[in-house]
Amino acid sequence: MKSVNIYIPLLLLLFSVGACGTKKSGGTSGALTDEALLDTVQRRTFNYFWDGAEPNSGLARERIHMDGVYPENDRNVVTSGGSGFGIMAVLAGIDRGYVTREEGLARMERIVSFLETADRFHGAYPHWWYGDTGRVKPFGQKDNGGDLVETAFVMQALLAVHQYYAGGNPQEKALAARIDKLWREVDWDFYRRNGRNVLYWHWSPEYGWEMDFPVHGYNECLIMYILAAASPTHGVPAAVYHEGWAQNGAIVDPHKVENIELHLRYQGTEAGPLFWAQYSFLGLDPIGLKDEYCANYFDEMRNLTLVNRAYCVRNPKHYKGFGPDCWGLTASYSVNGYAAHAPNERDDQGVISPTAALSSIVYTPEQSLQVMRHLYEMGDKVFGPYGFYDAFSETDNWYPQRYLAIDQGPIAVMLENYRSGLLWKLFMSHPDVQKGLKELGFSTVSK
Repeated sequence: MKSVNIYIPLLLLLFSVGACGTKKSGGTSGALTDEALLDTVQRRTFNYFWDGAEPNSGLARERIHMDGVYPENDRNVVTSGGSGFGIMAVLAGIDRGYVTREEGLARMERIVSFLETADRFHGAYPHWWYGDTGRVKPFGQKDNGGDLVETAFVMQALLAVHQYYAGGNPQEKALAARIDKLWREVDWDFYRRNGRNVLYWHWSPEYGWEMDFPVHGYNECLIMYILAAASPTHGVPAAVYHEGWAQNGAIVDPHKVENIELHLRYQGTEAGPLFWAQYSFLGLDPIGLKDEYCANYFDEMRNLTLVNRAYCVRNPKHYKGFGPDCWGLTASYSVNGYAAHAPNERDDQGVISPTAALSSIVYTPEQSLQVMRHLYEMGDKVFGPYGFYDAFSETDNWYPQRYLAIDQGPIAVMLENYRSGLLWKLFMSHPDVQKGLKELGFSTVSK
């Protein structure tokens, strides 16, 4: 999905009903322990990527609308980035026993088989495919080729899967070897656009570099630069990170928002939407992680989350329901299509996206659990067969029963990281990842 200052598509749960800022008596989650609530939400969200998967590819449908209405006739379109998140969600479900290890392996084999034959562009995947054919579905007229950011989200997941199976039985080891081949085939260096010290988001066989999008930080794309440096076959030099992503140090910008300290320059805004704190860190463990531009990525992302919460609690535009038990602004469906909601009056449309607070549970466990319990108590207005629906607005009395893969995935993944750290442990254990982090000067602060 795209950053606030980037083009974004115009797109678009168990008993009581109540307003989001209103205390309720007799709440349905009152009898649930925190652990039971976490498991209920994780299981439901996992089902988006298991029961709701596109059948041929095994990958995540871009969207699932419970009303069956798809204005763009894209029910069977699958998303690369959302599928990356979904692969990690499925891996967590396998480990938790939601499905058997044998069932999980069969699904992963189906996914890898699709990824081996689906359209790629210098090893990079497009934003969308047709799930039945593997052919690219243009994300926009000129966006009909490789999308390096979405590819990074896929590879983040596959490297975790690789580590999960690399020491297993012969069938599992064979799958790990196939994943390794896919990983080695991504030509990260090509996306420097003729050797420039920056990575470009897109390339099209028809339009070349006409999208013209060099990626600078900070946004959701940190993982792309780390993986590009980590590649054993088509890696990029450290200068690409330092000059491109960090812009020779210009990424450092100490400032306060909602009286909370931030130290990075957030592209196009003082504090970005919460997917900027989540997408890169589904596999990349932020705890104690530092480099020359940020003294502790966990602390920075926690503060970004707290800014988001504080803004919603302050609620300067006086939206109904906003408060300590109902906060979270990020990219999601919105009352008028799709929007990248963020903690400022320009980008706040009164829409709460459950993924924002729930996927932040690794940073703000107490505050995120408060939101989760509250939303659960709102009942089937916001909670359905695949977990919490994508977004809602109490001000506009707007409760669409619709899901987006890119929002469901981080919920399931971050719940697992909060509960066990599984995806962090797997991804960080890959030797190429460790090589890439070292190459760029990352280290871990002693706890």
